[in-house]
Amino acid sequence: MASRFPKSRTRTLPSRDEIAAFVASAPGKVGKREIARAFGITGGDRLLLKEMLHGLEGDGALTRRGKRVHVAGVLPAVTLADITGRDADGELVAEPVEWDGEAKPRIVIMPRRGRMGERVPGIGDRALVRVDRKPAEDGTHAGRIVKVLPREKHEALGVFRALPGGGGRLMPVDKKSLGREMTIARGDENGAQDGDLVSVTLAKAGRFGLPQAKVRDRLGSMNSEKAVSMVAIHAHGIPHVFPDDVQAEAERARPATLKGREDWRDMPLITIDPPDAKDHDDAVHAAADEDPGNPGGFVLTIAIADVAAYVRPGSALDREALKRGNSVYFPDRVVPMLPERISNDLCSLREGEARPAIAVRIVIGSDGRKRRHAFHRITMRSAAKLSYGQAQAAIDGRPDDATGPLLETILRPLWAAYAVLGRARDERGPLFLDLPERKIVLDSEGRVERVTVPERLEAHRLIEEFMILANVAAAEALEKAKSPLVFRVHDEPSVEKMRGLGEVLASVGYKLPKAGALKPALFNGILGRFKGTAHEPFINEVVLRSQAQAVYAAENLGHFGLNLRRYAHFTSPIRRYADLIVHRALIRAFGLGSDGLPDSTSVEGLAKIGQDISAAERRAMAAERDTVDRLIAFHLADQVGATFTGRISGVTRSGLFVKLAGTGADGFVPASTIGADYYRHDEARHALVGDRSGETYRLGDTVEVKLVEAAPVAGALRFEILSGGSGGKAKAGRGQAGKAARPAGGKPRLVDGRGTIRGRGRS
Repeated sequence: MASRFPKSRTRTLPSRDEIAAFVASAPGKVGKREIARAFGITGGDRLLLKEMLHGLEGDGALTRRGKRVHVAGVLPAVTLADITGRDADGELVAEPVEWDGEAKPRIVIMPRRGRMGERVPGIGDRALVRVDRKPAEDGTHAGRIVKVLPREKHEALGVFRALPGGGGRLMPVDKKSLGREMTIARGDENGAQDGDLVSVTLAKAGRFGLPQAKVRDRLGSMNSEKAVSMVAIHAHGIPHVFPDDVQAEAERARPATLKGREDWRDMPLITIDPPDAKDHDDAVHAAADEDPGNPGGFVLTIAIADVAAYVRPGSALDREALKRGNSVYFPDRVVPMLPERISNDLCSLREGEARPAIAVRIVIGSDGRKRRHAFHRITMRSAAKLSYGQAQAAIDGRPDDATGPLLETILRPLWAAYAVLGRARDERGPLFLDLPERKIVLDSEGRVERVTVPERLEAHRLIEEFMILANVAAAEALEKAKSPLVFRVHDEPSVEKMRGLGEVLASVGYKLPKAGALKPALFNGILGRFKGTAHEPFINEVVLRSQAQAVYAAENLGHFGLNLRRYAHFTSPIRRYADLIVHRALIRAFGLGSDGLPDSTSVEGLAKIGQDISAAERRAMAAERDTVDRLIAFHLADQVGATFTGRISGVTRSGLFVKLAGTGADGFVPASTIGADYYRHDEARHALVGDRSGETYRLGDTVEVKLVEAAPVAGALRFEILSGGSGGKAKAGRGQAGKAARPAGGKPRLVDGRGTIRGRGRS
């Protein structure tokens, strides 16, 4: 029988080995077209080539991915890879997304110089990687990032709603996907029950009907509000289950001994924390300086839990702590950076129990300025565990059984030292944004009982001031010792943000000075100018939004908000990885033990760690905020139709975001529902302005709204505005109409020296 393929009218076809060799060595995408072009194959010979490729695939010599082919068991020159972690040297490690061999090869990402504005790769990213396909002796490949890809939604989270007869619907938990349900066919439920939180794999959506999905994992029931934080944990990819080797390492840990430590157990250091705190990582003491050369001065001691004694570089505990970056605090649970054996037991500075610590002894003058400091590795014993309220009540004349014996010898010297420190703080002039923070109180069933704004006490500020001083001492000591470390840096506002702030201030009759260097005093002056006026809430919002976000970096850029030249986080190593790095740096720099920073530590390696833990911090902030939104949406779900007072907290082209007084709940008012006018977005004034009426709704305005819809699973509320806008026939600024995404949430609390991640700020 005659062949169905025409005879070649071109050169002889390449052999199977030649094709396989070409595919293995080609630098980019390889498909039938590229092979044909390389070997000059045209016309009907393309059919013969296609047949040969099918044969090579059938024999397992080649593997097809879409229209591309590659040699089985060999990494393509440019590989789609997921960045999964870091190696012992701090280099990023990736693995191919698709692999046809047994164990996926390991790709070590080589550093490269980034360009301004370019997204920095990090753990969890997917990227195109150019790979050196000749592996090293240990089997690893070297690779360089070609492009970090956007995080596409191949998967989704939602609540499964079962349908009679099988299958069901997925109710998305993402606000942006609200109303976009998905269908789950019968047989694709993977055991999911009605009300389960599930992760699904998305199928391609057809032209008609709802998109389809398959249940991949059941994550727990959503029939209780106790499960609300689990939504944020999974939605933001927060590691929350400690691997077996990490737990085992924590359980094997034994209490640190006095060996190599100074014995400070007789010093009456005390802890002052929230009443519900389970871990205590800082203790304080103050005494008048007896040196006649320092009249009116004080000797301050700040002792911090010695986490480095238990979490060694490169250990399973260390790798997991870096992966988590920080502890995450939800109203109903804590996702700790370290297992409880370490965080709540061995490292927690419990009253009456010996604990290892790294302490800094600081001498200040009567002007509040630091004269000298020294770091010590010690064993201490906390003399008392006090809450902020207890300590404050004692100072205010209401001591209890615990604080009465401490009042004159311990508490009053602390307050006296704090008063002296205040002189230096006022002279320094940090940015003062003392914003109230809401706290959600849950009942025994995990439901919202009430939302409170805890009073800011002098006791809070005292601890913050002591922690700021300790953090400055750590940064100064390490910089002087020329030791690598991770700084906490906060850049000054950008030119663009200052231009926008100037436009807003001009709209209320205030001219922003154009000359001179930027200083926190400039913003404090603006805030003071409008204090007590109708514009105060609005001005606070726009000043806040003009600020940069604080991050971790190996390069010292200073801290603008605190108005400090150098600053590092030292005081919370139980719940922040950055502080653990600083502790290790101090141990190595001052010869305090053999468990300090490894000698191989480089500035480049610490820069990468800084990027990763900064991303983890942003992840934690988003997860905490989302959980609060969901809990309050559950709380308000049975109040649809009720009216509330609130303030406009965000303005976009598509509508207004309103924050309710009392609960602090955030909801949205679509622009299309505001009156009978057409409203345009005035960017310069942060306002929506009516075309015909000139009626204006501006950021910070007080408004009355009615709750018309609540979606608890997504944490979304929709309001109808009842108040009229201000003004009339005011000329609108440059207007824009159309859709807009919700502005990024999360208010940067700049002035908080303790910088903890328990809702008290992250300076």
